[in-house]
Parts: sequence; C-alpha cells; structure tokens
Amino acid sequence: MLTLLRNHLAALRMLLVFTVICGLAYPLVITGIAQTAFSGQANGSLLKENGRTVGSSLIGQSFDLPKKNPDDPNEAARPDPRFFQPRPSASDYDMLASGASNLGPNDPGLVKAIKERRTAVAAFDHVAPADVPADAVTASGSGLDPDISTAYAAEQVARVAQARGLTTARVRGLVSDNTHGRAAGFLGNSYVDVVTLNLDLAKIK
Repeated sequence: MLTLLRNHLAALRMLLVFTVICGLAYPLVITGIAQTAFSGQANGSLLKENGRTVGSSLIGQSFDLPKKNPDDPNEAARPDPRFFQPRPSASDYDMLASGASNLGPNDPGLVKAIKERRTAVAAFDHVAPADVPADAVTASGSGLDPDISTAYAAEQVARVAQARGLTTARVRGLVSDNTHGRAAGFLGNSYVDVVTLNLDLAKIK
C-alpha cells in the first residue's frame, strides 16, 4: 500500500508540475513574445482607418455596390467597378462558414458556375473570356482568401482607373505596392492582397 501511495503521489506531483509548465508558463511566455515582437499578427492583422477597424489583411471581403432594395434578400450583389474584386467565395466571405464548395472538377454545377463567372468577369472587366485567370472564377479552399493572382489584378487595372478617373500608371503603382512575392523566394506565386489594395484606393481623394 505504501508503494502504491508513493507512486500515486509522484504521479500527482508530475501532473501538477507539467500543468504549471505546459498549461500556464509556456502559453504565457509564447503570448508575451507574440505580443511584443508580432503584436499586429498576433491580434489578427487588423486594418484600421481613422481609428476604426475596417478589416483584416488575412480575411477577404466583398466590394459590392449598395443594394437598390436593402429589404430584398434575393437581390443579386453587384460588384463595385471602383474597387478590385476578390475571387469568388463559397461562403460569401462569412467567417462562420469557412470552407470550399466541395464540388469536384467534373461536377455539372461547378462547370456551369465557372462558365457563368467567366462570362460575367469578362464583361465587367472588358476582356475576352479566354483571358480571365482561373482564380477569378474559382474559390479558395477556405472561402476567405483575400489574395488574388497578379494576372487577375492586372486585368482589373483599366476598369478601376476609368471608374475612379485615375491614370492606369497610378493604379498599377498601387497594385505593385500591395504585391507580395513568393514565400521564401521560391514557394508559390506572387499575389496581391485585395483588401489592403482597396483600402489604399479608398484613401485617394
């Protein structure tokens, strides 16, 4: 009985020690380092304008015109030509419904949706349907990705410049400022954060 009791007490002491180390000390140290060295990222990479939070550089959002009838839930969204448009979202950028459509590449519904999106994007940006990039008509796996390809951003430059009365050179400059290179210099492709890009656009008077 004494041996059994000693073993149980030793196990209890180990449980308490590792609870303090792994459950309290380690999280507090990591949180302190994150808040000190990477406070912006640790708090959600929030974007602020005039002291007000307007979004996150990690979460996409729609840039649509106001509804003609706000009380009509069936009214289709109309993209705002003054802003760069993100890629489609299976969840309409609802952070509580993150996820993909789960439709396979040969699913008739997905094939039809892609054709319709390609036609709509081509007409909106005044380009040929064959020139519409793949990410303009397909959603990301999370449905919340704020990034688009440099090709899709370049496609939208002329339309945004015309809608805002700006030169294409100035709009291309904003795109360049919000373009991120490959991770570690060789992983993935260059991309443009639509949320930060549109925030910079909105600052132009």
